[in-house]
Amino acid sequence: MARLPRLTVPGQPHHIIQRGNNRQAIFETRADYELLLELLDENARKQHVALHAYVLMSNHFHLLATPETAEGIPQMMQAVGRRYVRTYNNRHQRTGTLWEGRYRSTLIQADRYLLACMAYIDLNPVRAGMVSDPAQYPWSSHQHYIGLKADKLVTPHPLYWDLGNTPFARDQAYADMVRAGIAQEQQQALTDSALRGWALGEPDYVADLQRRTERRVTRAQAGRPVTRKSA
Repeated sequence: MARLPRLTVPGQPHHIIQRGNNRQAIFETRADYELLLELLDENARKQHVALHAYVLMSNHFHLLATPETAEGIPQMMQAVGRRYVRTYNNRHQRTGTLWEGRYRSTLIQADRYLLACMAYIDLNPVRAGMVSDPAQYPWSSHQHYIGLKADKLVTPHPLYWDLGNTPFARDQAYADMVRAGIAQEQQQALTDSALRGWALGEPDYVADLQRRTERRVTRAQAGRPVTRKSA
């Protein structure tokens, strides 16, 4: 089955995943992690994309971002991907592809899933057994949101500001939310939607997206279409 074209809608949050080819490592040194963050910062600003959350794992990375234009995310990801691979290959004396095809992306309904998606992203290193607390992992936006460091790459979404009236209150509320974790059902929905390209949200949200594009935004119902019998 042909892959669906990616759907990008200005002003809407997108959950993005880019994996290494055959799940191979895409980072070998600290300089590699730092390079990708620098490229993301440069190109997110250039393409007017607000990056709300990120995590760089050993063989993949996640982003949560809102573009101002339909071209913002594709152009950002293309520029980042090309420059990163070129530098990575030169640095580590390798050739060939690094990525597992094109990046995966989908839209999520902000008021229903954005904070859950941020927690999902932050908890990746915990699920992978790399750390016991997301605050221990240096290559994510979590430390920014709990007040441990200022990360110039991060642009908080308005829903984050609604967590409290002061920086301390927001930091504490966010830390508590991530510590509580997310339900397995939400975790699976966030993974499946990003990998398969289906919009994630309530029926009214999905229906509104479908009115904006000819591209299907949800899985087609199973079975043959119903046909009317002749009299």
